[in-house]
Amino acid sequence: MPGGPNLILLSFDVEEFDLPLEYGISIPFEEQIATTWEGLGLILELLEQLQLRSTLFVTANYALHAPDQIRAAATRHEIASHGFYHCRFQVADLVTSKQTLEGITHAPVQGFRMARLQSVEHADLLSAGYSYNSSLNPTYIPGRYNHLTKPRQPHYQGPLLQVPVSVTPLVRFPLFWLSFKNFPLGLIKGATQFTLAWDHWLSLYYHPWEFADLSAFPVPNYLRYPCGPLLVAKLRRYLIWLKQRGEFISYGDYYSLAQLEQT
Repeated sequence: MPGGPNLILLSFDVEEFDLPLEYGISIPFEEQIATTWEGLGLILELLEQLQLRSTLFVTANYALHAPDQIRAAATRHEIASHGFYHCRFQVADLVTSKQTLEGITHAPVQGFRMARLQSVEHADLLSAGYSYNSSLNPTYIPGRYNHLTKPRQPHYQGPLLQVPVSVTPLVRFPLFWLSFKNFPLGLIKGATQFTLAWDHWLSLYYHPWEFADLSAFPVPNYLRYPCGPLLVAKLRRYLIWLKQRGEFISYGDYYSLAQLEQT
């Protein structure tokens, strides 16, 4: 896979804020969209200030309800597919979500990430026209999945590039959004430094709704706090620190580099 400087793949899963529904808490659809819209606005502002490029894995459903925001984001950031709906999936969504996002952004959609990092058949992704998939978190998350035996490194399945979410070597401590939210920044930096020294690349993901004000939602505290300005400030410190340790590129850019290595 691509060598050279440390490469940092930063991503955000842009979806309807349906998390409360998992806990039996009713939330109007308009509020689901508004919560993500609020958080994404803060994230895009932060990335603009820091001059960073990211990949936004967007559900077509969200994009249809916030087309101007997604179209504007696409001028700097890569737009990839997060399915059509966040709460349900059928194979046909692979094509329709891609087509919908391309119609809104007027740019090609190369990548896919399944909602909640569930598995998806790579043959179906290839058939739908995707070049890469980032739906694997190669660690153990109780109640979700156990991928401790899965590869940590990017790898090909046929012509499809699989780009896992980063976990540390050896113990496979996950560097995803829930760890960032709940552990001290010093610990996250230490785990990040260890992973960069070993792998020379990172694949990180968060959700825009995390950075909105979630204080009114009666979901478990480990999902709710910190949020809003406190979490934005924590992410700012982390990204500034990361800028000194690697180059931020999109997942699509990483795919292009991997293809060059193949030739």
